Amino acid sequence: MSAFGHPVARGRYLEAPRWHDGALWAVDSLARTLLRVSEDGRCEIVCALSDTPAGLGFMPTGEIVVTGMWTRSLFDCADGTPRLHADLSAIVTGTIDDMIVDGAGRCFVGDLGFDLRAGVPPGATGGVALAPPDGHTRTVANGLRFPNGMAVTPDNRTLVVAESDGDCLSEFEIVADGSLVLRRRFGRIGEPDGLCLDAEGGVWVAAFKEDAVVRCERDGRITERIAVPGRGIASVLGGAERRDLFCISAETTHDDLRRGRSASRVDVIRVSVPGAGNP
Repeated sequence: MSAFGHPVARGRYLEAPRWHDGALWAVDSLARTLLRVSEDGRCEIVCALSDTPAGLGFMPTGEIVVTGMWTRSLFDCADGTPRLHADLSAIVTGTIDDMIVDGAGRCFVGDLGFDLRAGVPPGATGGVALAPPDGHTRTVANGLRFPNGMAVTPDNRTLVVAESDGDCLSEFEIVADGSLVLRRRFGRIGEPDGLCLDAEGGVWVAAFKEDAVVRCERDGRITERIAVPGRGIASVLGGAERRDLFCISAETTHDDLRRGRSASRVDVIRVSVPGAGNP
């Protein structure tokens, strides 16, 4: 595919892009802010946070929920002031990262299984925590190698998770109570990060180690590849027809991130198959 033109937005380390209510939303992890980018390119800070955000989701009732990595909590930022939505510290074993909200208002949150500030231990595994509307938080999946980007199918029956340290994607069945059953692992992707789904079942996922955003079929085939101007961080399908693929990249490394050094941008390219599900 062709190279990008001017970026849609810039930041320090943008994460968790979501298309909602005619605008692009994302968090800037290093700046600790929640951002909204309008269709005409205006970028505004919706909420400033005291913790580091890495994930973002929208409840069916309109609340905006973001993750707080170090407090291991979810915060409601709907009115511009963060308020506690769910405290996961009693059920997770490590730093929390990305998240997604399904159509029933259930928050699925990645638990890395270790303290990210100390680095990634060899062979470390984490899981997925669930924060449902009834407040009964619990762990619903284990054994994932750095669970990162997440997406849910339109019928709320399937969750796809990027395993960044496993270089693959995982597909789970979502049962009626929100529990997860692993169906399979698929794809071979260099450190997959943020992802989204399209209407044909494909997964658009950013590949950190490949400086690209790729489209992966459920049988593991890579059908499209878009080079990005930096490390691949995340992607989402949005716009009026959900055929605008917003790609986040960052000029950084893992060592730079630990030092707070990063320059991030959002670019957009038109694709043929529209988005589906959440995000």
